[in-house]
Amino acid sequence: MRNPKSLRIWLARIALTLFAVIILLPMVQTFLYSFSSIPEMQGLMEQRGKRTETWMDLHLSPHQISLGQYEQVLVKDDEILHFFTNSVIYAAAILLGQAFVIPAMAFGLSKFKFRGRETLFFMIVMLMLLPFQVTMVPNVLTLRFMGLLETVWAVILPMLFAPFFIFLLRQYMIALPDELLEASSIDGAGPFRSFLWIVLPVCRPVLGAAAALSFAESWNLVEQPLTYLSKSEMLMPLSTRFNQMMAGSQGYEFAGAALYILPALLIYLFFQEDILAGIQLTEMK
Repeated sequence: MRNPKSLRIWLARIALTLFAVIILLPMVQTFLYSFSSIPEMQGLMEQRGKRTETWMDLHLSPHQISLGQYEQVLVKDDEILHFFTNSVIYAAAILLGQAFVIPAMAFGLSKFKFRGRETLFFMIVMLMLLPFQVTMVPNVLTLRFMGLLETVWAVILPMLFAPFFIFLLRQYMIALPDELLEASSIDGAGPFRSFLWIVLPVCRPVLGAAAALSFAESWNLVEQPLTYLSKSEMLMPLSTRFNQMMAGSQGYEFAGAALYILPALLIYLFFQEDILAGIQLTEMK
């Protein structure tokens, strides 16, 4: 007789596999569509526009493989490439700034005792719980006072102090044994050297998970650019342009979407082990 536990495991695997197929199917179709010719995709999108009340015919593979969409995006039409470059600049600047700011803030809030530490951490938690719509007006007023509205810094600077990642790293660092820092101080290492050579290497899994999540957030910015760059269309990232691109089909939207998905997919694959390790270590704590 089959073990009931083994049966439950197989049923869970089948269910998870079905969910994975459903979730991945739009992404797979996007990459497949990107290798269709431009006239074929224009015809498919026209069919979609005419048949709004019924499902489109299933189109899993191009009738003729073509790189025309990618040639149009990367060589002939520089609009998508321009906004794609903007997205790269925003994501790289935000990640680099957060790498300097957030681990240091988390270390200070977890291992240093000073007056007002708990109050400061409580404010960070409150900011983490508030949606962007609540903090939007104060941010706009502050950026306008600083003269940064309608500049790239209006998008980058508020993202450098992301409350969720400060909370995530602080909660991980606070569980690190104080004996590690005490041993390093006996060896003559100050707080800065202990932070660089002991704390950061130990926190590598959660740092990798935070970097992947932060990239996904900064790569998919929509509300912040639309609010802070309302009069500076050429500073917008690609994530804000897909509605305009799809309004009148040009036949190469799927190549732009595939190029947009690819960096996030590569970042996830690169940090996959760190993400899994960070989740497992968080559950253990």
